[in-house]
Amino acid sequence: MKRLKKMLCAVLVIVVLTMKYQTNVLADEEEELILHARSAVLMDADSGRILYEKDADLALPMASTTKILTCILALENGTLSEICTFSRYAASQPQVHLGAPTGTQFQLEDLLYSLMLESHNDSAVAIAEQISGDVETFAARMNRKAADIGCRDSWFVTPNGLDATVTLADGSKRQHSTTAADLARIMRYCVYESPKRGEFLKITQSASHSFADVSGTRSYYCGNHNALLQMLDGAVSGKTGFTGEAGYCYVAAYENEGRRFVAALLGCGWPPHKGYKWEDVRKLFSYGALRYAFREIPVEQQSWALPVTGGVTEEPIFLTDGLREEERCLRILLSDREQVTRKTELPDHLDAPVGKGEAVGRVLYLLNGEVLRAYPLYTTSSREQWSLEYCIWLTGECFLNGL
Repeated sequence: MKRLKKMLCAVLVIVVLTMKYQTNVLADEEEELILHARSAVLMDADSGRILYEKDADLALPMASTTKILTCILALENGTLSEICTFSRYAASQPQVHLGAPTGTQFQLEDLLYSLMLESHNDSAVAIAEQISGDVETFAARMNRKAADIGCRDSWFVTPNGLDATVTLADGSKRQHSTTAADLARIMRYCVYESPKRGEFLKITQSASHSFADVSGTRSYYCGNHNALLQMLDGAVSGKTGFTGEAGYCYVAAYENEGRRFVAALLGCGWPPHKGYKWEDVRKLFSYGALRYAFREIPVEQQSWALPVTGGVTEEPIFLTDGLREEERCLRILLSDREQVTRKTELPDHLDAPVGKGEAVGRVLYLLNGEVLRAYPLYTTSSREQWSLEYCIWLTGECFLNGL
């Protein structure tokens, strides 16, 4: 009897320990990342879907991460060989700066390396003045471009990211700021969507760059401060930033086994915590690599039939999605817990006349209520309307055919 009791107690202990272990595993899986950043985002660079967020839409100053937008605008609107002249205003910019005196001239290409590798504030102003004439006009162009990319709450005042506030026409004030979600959208555009993405990557992936001014009297050297390129296999591009208001900021792109991610961090510590951003970005990219994988979702081949009101016959009209065989599969980055749902949107009926090939509905594939893909549905035949004109035409046809 005592032996039986001991065995039962042992079994009970094992069961309790097993349940505790399983509970801990679940807790670990569901636990949010512990990040230093005030705001953070991990984005699927292929779809633009946010995979993880911490206050993703909180508007904050972003320091020199601003310069990724300055760089891509210069690449898209300038030529690498054009000459930029340091104005008095450009030469007056605070450190970190190239330090060239007023009137010094450089090729735009060299200043873009200065901008992205060393994060020189004076080079940013010289670039902005060359592309748009002055900083204010260039900032307006930055805001238009950010809106075109899909940014929802960003406001650019300077091309270099120094803390700044501007008074608008209505008297309100806006701070130079963005959100982690918007910053990720801009980086995604720079690395994967811009027609100048190749040039952007060539610059931001360079370990160093040496150059001289146009006159050849002054030489300069720039080293890349994006340490993630050496720290993490698969790191594609990135930009650091720091100001007193923004703290340490960082935005980066990363690729792993065909998956492409973008991470953005704002307010990621203040001195002396310079290394927090590297901890946070590695956590984000590890989170994406461990939890997300590509899954193939089949697009079913179906046909739909809708009744037609006022048609010359009562037969329904059939619909098709018109997809080719190679289009019948969605390849989507998903976690194990995510499920794609399917929804069909169709009217109750069609009103004659109906033409062949008309789009009359659509099939939606959704994830967490957001549309991933939408496929139109088309009519496979036409239907005349029953009318006096049709009756006259039909009578004429019958007469001519001897019916």
